Amino acid sequence: MKFGTKVIHAGIQPDPVSGAVMTPIYQTSTYVQDAPGKHKGYEYARTQNPTRDALQNNLAALENGAKAICFSSGLAAMDAVIRLLNPGDEVLSTNDLYGGSYRQLVRVHARYGIESKFVDMSDAKKFGKHISKKTKLIWIETPTNPMLNIVDIKAICKIAKSKGVLVCVDNTFASPYLQNPLDLGADVVLHSCTKYLGGHSDVVMGAVICKEEAMSEHFYFIQNAVGAVPGPQDCFLMLRGIKTLHLRVQRACENAMKIADFLKDHPKVNRVNYPGYKTHPGHKIAKKQMRMFGAMVSFDLKGDKYKEAVKVLSNTHFFHLAESLGGVESLIGHPASMTHGSIPKEERLKVGLTDSLIRLSVGVEDIDDLLKDLKSALSKI
Repeated sequence: MKFGTKVIHAGIQPDPVSGAVMTPIYQTSTYVQDAPGKHKGYEYARTQNPTRDALQNNLAALENGAKAICFSSGLAAMDAVIRLLNPGDEVLSTNDLYGGSYRQLVRVHARYGIESKFVDMSDAKKFGKHISKKTKLIWIETPTNPMLNIVDIKAICKIAKSKGVLVCVDNTFASPYLQNPLDLGADVVLHSCTKYLGGHSDVVMGAVICKEEAMSEHFYFIQNAVGAVPGPQDCFLMLRGIKTLHLRVQRACENAMKIADFLKDHPKVNRVNYPGYKTHPGHKIAKKQMRMFGAMVSFDLKGDKYKEAVKVLSNTHFFHLAESLGGVESLIGHPASMTHGSIPKEERLKVGLTDSLIRLSVGVEDIDDLLKDLKSALSKI
């Protein structure tokens, strides 16, 4: 089954009662049992829900995984992954990491004896030297947020496998349409489904997809025991959004390339971060492991002036100043004070995240309107 067919049909069946094409919203908290302990597969909605099951089956198919398990947010899904570890274990992560992920590792799990080390993953061989006996999990983002660095998933997974270390890839920026980490050797894929999977900025959700079914038992247990589950209405919205994933992402990627070209030649722009350029250090790897180069673009201004960045951020019309990404509408953000505000400035600067860095989530609007919007905003400085 090809991807464009998977998003619409994989794991989804017409309702057996009514024949409804769209998966019904099973808005119930509990289910009638024939006798104590005897039921039709459903007993309590925290544990199971038919709408959620349809979504999980669909997500597993999109990532070519054995099982998918949904949570109430991307960070709840991440928490479930870190719960694979024990006190004294170590997580190795990229040093260019989403601020919420960084915060969870250093301010939540560190309290319980799980250490985290943040290192450069751009060179797989050099990265391998950081793996120690304590390392039990490698956490990959690629493309990274917000610097758009590229990590060679296959190379990292090969090294990890030789040392018996698990690999989880946060695939949020790419989406399953552009990249499938399980096919490249990863053990687990994570999504903030809030972003490209939902695609309409109207639902918050996370998911993990396992390569092997045996590992899924851990995630089902955490889903039920901890209880950070999405409701059936959210699952319905996610299923609806996924049906146009390939169409939305392709259009957004096409727009992003044109916007990156515009910014690259702008006299007030210092540097554009976009893996679609041959000059990008990760371009060859991105071309190998991705189908397109994504719809995220970041850039900073000449002189690294925060006040000038604020003028740009405050003067767009179609690019809304807001958190998040991956919706049909274009968004503009300031990572240093928004998505990555929890990371110390000295750590941000080490990876090039300056105070004038601006991150764009390019949507599916008409490209001419988006270019005029950015041109107008940049003229204010």
